[in-house]
Amino acid sequence: MAGSEIKNSKIREIINIFKCPICGENMNMSGDKSILCINKHNYDLSKRGYVNLLLRSFKTDYSKDMFTSRNIISKTCFFKPMIEFISNIIIDMAQDKKFNLLKVLDVGSGEGSHLAQIINTINERTSINVLGVGIDISKDGIQIASKNHPGIIWCVADLTRIPFIDKQFHVVLSILSPANNSEFNRIINDNGIIIKVVPGSGYLEELRRIFFDKTNKLTYSNENIIKHFGSNFNIIDIRRLFYKVRVSEDNFKHLIKMTPLSWGATSDQIYHALNSGINHVTVDLFVITGKVHVKKP
Repeated sequence: MAGSEIKNSKIREIINIFKCPICGENMNMSGDKSILCINKHNYDLSKRGYVNLLLRSFKTDYSKDMFTSRNIISKTCFFKPMIEFISNIIIDMAQDKKFNLLKVLDVGSGEGSHLAQIINTINERTSINVLGVGIDISKDGIQIASKNHPGIIWCVADLTRIPFIDKQFHVVLSILSPANNSEFNRIINDNGIIIKVVPGSGYLEELRRIFFDKTNKLTYSNENIIKHFGSNFNIIDIRRLFYKVRVSEDNFKHLIKMTPLSWGATSDQIYHALNSGINHVTVDLFVITGKVHVKKP
């Protein structure tokens, strides 16, 4: 069975969790090439095995080259402590709640490596049945994800109109990506958790010193982000992951391409970074775990 056929079969199995981003109605398969709602709003199933649920095209700074570089960096040990930590949180929660099918949604999944590695870790360590779904506004990112990880459902979608019905997911991930807390509150199961990862003040400080020297961006604080998260969810844990990673010359080039820190950098700054002799970089991440505020009857 071809990859797209496998993916379409998986989508057919869980089509009941989708909702139309235009009218909010339930969705059904329409042959093997699209899904549609009862109001005839139709969305294409790509030959590459993903669903395009965007209402309009968006121009983003997240390029195919950027996602390719992030995929390369993710195959190194760069994010390994974060993947391990998040996987353990999910495993502990799932084993405690004993879900028949653990549904995990990664919002802003990019090229899919984080979600795929987390699911692989869970599968290697447990017998938990996991459904993984990743959405991103970038078609380039979703195309890479769908090609590399056909066992996961991938959707091009807008996080302001997440195309799934209420309270469907036991875990919602937001890893170094934008968030929409009202939508997260809507789609998370009452017994579920949301895991948000934000950079700390030391994250890639070696690049920050080069790209933002003598500017107000030289220092960074995540205090407001954490405070905003806490106003929308009940924070049950905050853990800081701080470590140094050795990077080769080739991987350092991909690291620069991967990070939004380089978006406003001049060619001279990029040249300076590449020739700075940096062979270790700082990873400083805050992993915040929260639950929805369940209303008492």
